Amino acid sequence: MHLLLEYTLADDYLERRAPLREEHLALARAAHERGELLLAGALPDPHDRALLVWTADRETVERFAAADPYVTHGLVTAWTVRPWAVVVGGADA
Repeated sequence: MHLLLEYTLADDYLERRAPLREEHLALARAAHERGELLLAGALPDPHDRALLVWTADRETVERFAAADPYVTHGLVTAWTVRPWAVVVGGADA
């Protein structure tokens, strides 16, 4: 089982992200290096959502979101964590 962390992005996300981007990416890269975060990225055209695919437990994902500077500085206006039952691909399939 994987977890999806979905971010809803602020309308001015692209304009405001530059000062926070390196801190956000460092947090994501650290989670990836620990094997918790598999994939992450924003959905373009429009840039209104981002998806992060996790193998970690819900508590780890929620802790990541709570510490993410994009969340704490309001670039993410809402976020959800949902289980994702992968049926093709991945180690669990």
